[in-house]
Amino acid sequence: MPLTHSAPSSLGLQSIMVVDDSPVQRDHAAQLCRQLGIGLIYEACHGVEALEQLAMLRLKPDVMLIDLHMPVMDGVELITQLQDKGWKIPMLVVSSQQQGILNAVQELSSTLGLPMLESLHKPLRQEQLESALQHYSQCLKGNVLQSGPRQPLPISTQDLCYAIDCEHIDVHYQPKVDIRTGLVRGMEVLARWTHPSLGRIPPDQFIALAEKEGLIFDLALRVLRKSIRQAAAWVHMGFTPKLAINLSPLLLDNRGIVQEITSLLESSAISPSQAVLEITESAGVEQLGKVISGLTRLRLKGFGLSIDDYGTGFSSMQQLALLPFSELKIDSNLVHGAHQRRNLRGDSGVGAGHGQAPGAGLRGRRHRSHGRLGLLQRCGCAVGQGYLIARPMPAQDIPAWLRSNRARLPELRLPPSPALAPALTPLD
Repeated sequence: MPLTHSAPSSLGLQSIMVVDDSPVQRDHAAQLCRQLGIGLIYEACHGVEALEQLAMLRLKPDVMLIDLHMPVMDGVELITQLQDKGWKIPMLVVSSQQQGILNAVQELSSTLGLPMLESLHKPLRQEQLESALQHYSQCLKGNVLQSGPRQPLPISTQDLCYAIDCEHIDVHYQPKVDIRTGLVRGMEVLARWTHPSLGRIPPDQFIALAEKEGLIFDLALRVLRKSIRQAAAWVHMGFTPKLAINLSPLLLDNRGIVQEITSLLESSAISPSQAVLEITESAGVEQLGKVISGLTRLRLKGFGLSIDDYGTGFSSMQQLALLPFSELKIDSNLVHGAHQRRNLRGDSGVGAGHGQAPGAGLRGRRHRSHGRLGLLQRCGCAVGQGYLIARPMPAQDIPAWLRSNRARLPELRLPPSPALAPALTPLD
């Protein structure tokens, strides 16, 4: 039953629906929502009642809090019914069920294309709820919450050619820090394109178009030139982070790519040891011969090599054994929730990725929570990258971020761990 309407809360939320068969738990959740300033609260005692209310509402609630074990219609069936009816309402699962069931429900929502914010254990605490809703609010402001497959924007090959030729492809940088200390260890180079009429084009879309239309070589060289010029400027200022540069596997078809990359660095007095070239794990499967040849030559030149998005392909260990990588980059999907999920901490998860990777000094990264930060440290990962640390930003914003990062170093620093010793061993 709805309460009186009010203005949006400080979280930017106007309404919420609590679905729980326990009157006590339902009232508790509603009270927490009121304390967070959410003025319009709907309540339902099971899935059928929730669907009946939703059918009558012209404006659906901003978020749903859903219990799992309920009579008449449980939470899992409710979630599938939401997908069947096309109601992509962001949801929080709040349940006393074991973590494995909560993880399975999160996977279900992802498979169905429904936005699952988080799964929380009962009894629900205010700080838990506020943190989850705060993250949702930030996602809304940044327009990064996805509830299904993103529709491609209508960009043409001519648009991309013009953007490359006229230097309209911008370069942003995402800091990477030492997990123990929070000190900056490097910057990942990321291409960004803002179309004059379509606005910001997702990188995966214009990079895929560049690969398809044979423009990836020109695009990569433009990005490399810009980032190397910027690195040279930073060196002049006394700031010498390593650059991590994404390398499309299709570039390895071009026999001149090794010489092009080497020449660009030589002309700017940047050493190859200051650059790490990243290639996606699954990208090497079909072109393994060319990948091995090109990457081995780059490694001989002194470049660092990283296997990116580790955990997303199907032949991880085989590729790690064959390719001359100096660094392992753990995909965020493998790390997500690992500090709460034992099956991702043991021999088949994050720990396995670090322990079986060839050679000391392989570094895993990407996390969004302090729990994951601690887990990565305990598993021997040395470098972290992600929104907890910093979003990608243009070069002119880096000095201000460096100042703010120095101020928050105590927050990021973790006590030393013996497990980190091999992960910090330098590589030649």
